[in-house]
Amino acid sequence: MRGRPRSEEARRAILDTALRICHRDGYRQVTIKAIADEAGVGRQTVYRWWPDRAQVLLDALIELREREPGLDRRTGDTLRDVERILARTFELTHESTGPALVGLMADAQDDPGLSDRLQGTVIGPRRDVLRDILLDGVEAGELAENVPLPLVVDFAFGTMWYRLLSRHAPVDDRLAAEITAAVARLLAR
Repeated sequence: MRGRPRSEEARRAILDTALRICHRDGYRQVTIKAIADEAGVGRQTVYRWWPDRAQVLLDALIELREREPGLDRRTGDTLRDVERILARTFELTHESTGPALVGLMADAQDDPGLSDRLQGTVIGPRRDVLRDILLDGVEAGELAENVPLPLVVDFAFGTMWYRLLSRHAPVDDRLAAEITAAVARLLAR
């Protein structure tokens, strides 16, 4: 990378600002100019590190995931752990990630590189945690693999995505509880 070394303070401001603008104003309103102006940095500073808003927002989501404490922490109660990860994921869609995730997913439909990066860094790791929790439950004898676990993960997160995209019903703690109850029935011993 050419130019001055990255300023951690400026980088943090840019990532936080991008998520804030997206959450407040919507994905389409996130521009490099808007990010730079609100973060108090020059546009060239943003462009030096990211080519476009999608990459800024993706890095903001990656960093947010990395700061998420104990996402894969287990309590020993599989269904409680399932509900916990779903509830926290759904909560984040209201706090900061929902519009960014939906916008990035839309852009990823026409950008295979963005799709791969989104899957590999944001979506895939959360799917892996849920699959591992379910697998632990099967191995402990709490659950039976009556349905392939990747399909159960698709069901859980697919419901979230459908609701985020269609906006026909909330993505909330109640949904987390309902999905967990459905998972319990699907994987009942």
